[in-house]
Amino acid sequence: MSVFSKRLLEWHKKEGRKDLPWQQDITPYKVWISEIMLQQTQVSTVKPYFLEFIRRFPEIDALASSSEDEVLSYWSGLGYYTRARNILKSAKLIKSEFKSKIPESIEELISLPGIGRSTAGAIRSIGYGLKAPILDGNVKRVLSRYFKIEDDLKKSSTQKELWQLAEGLLPKSHFNMYSQAIMDLGAIVCKKKNPNCSSCPQNKNCLAYKHDLTELIPAKVKKKEKPRKNLYWLVAIDHEGKFALQQKDQKGVWEGLWTFLEFEETGLRDDYSKNLIKESNLISKERLKIKHSFSHYNLDIDSLILKFESDSSKKLGNNQMWFNVNDLKSVGTPAPVTKIIEKVI
Repeated sequence: MSVFSKRLLEWHKKEGRKDLPWQQDITPYKVWISEIMLQQTQVSTVKPYFLEFIRRFPEIDALASSSEDEVLSYWSGLGYYTRARNILKSAKLIKSEFKSKIPESIEELISLPGIGRSTAGAIRSIGYGLKAPILDGNVKRVLSRYFKIEDDLKKSSTQKELWQLAEGLLPKSHFNMYSQAIMDLGAIVCKKKNPNCSSCPQNKNCLAYKHDLTELIPAKVKKKEKPRKNLYWLVAIDHEGKFALQQKDQKGVWEGLWTFLEFEETGLRDDYSKNLIKESNLISKERLKIKHSFSHYNLDIDSLILKFESDSSKKLGNNQMWFNVNDLKSVGTPAPVTKIIEKVI
């Protein structure tokens, strides 16, 4: 066993996280769901989503037999919805191709939608206790500092080097503890900002610490300014408090989710709203503007909110329906929809 892995395992026994929801009664299924949810999402945000998801879909068959609408409803607000769609696709494949048992091999795992090499390594090592390296954001940060890797971590050559290092540091046993330990070290000690180097079990051999480079490693690549896009919503509400929503059918980040009636420009929205107003008495009309951020662009949402005196018998177009607030629990909606509903009800 290397000095690195020995120190890490000893540290984890005393200081590692052991009370996270997915660490209780560990199964490969729980590891898989948690790893997907934790991609680009903070632990504190994931906790309640994970608990609700596992309560509704406790195992592969329950998930595989559900609808995309229902799965997305349990993902609403968590973002990066392709993750949820891939989870459902993978569950169906695991049921049909692997007899409802999550595969153990890296090759079979990465053949499933949404499972990359690091997630596969986590499932194999933490879920099954078998040998496999992982390389999530926390692990990349730990290794790049420990070995003083100053290159851009996104470069293919650097990625290759990190995978080799991750493989070489693996202990001869306790693979599940080791994988959890190295992720924990990055999450609670070797943090992005203000790392707690004085309490790190690896500080004696950490080259970034030795050369006072912990704040400069990993290399900070200047991010391009995100483009800004505009979106125009019509928020129609009847006297019973029902909302008119449409299901997004085109490819994109919100594919399959339900949003308010959407228009590319204000003129088209105004024409549509005039027709609605002709059919029923208008109680109130107001504008609401909110902002939403994605990984690759920022979104400005301009919403026209119309409250009507009549009920929701007014006909809507294709893929459009009236929902009350309780109905929304059974379908997927992006965070801005929830945000607007909370402001207008």
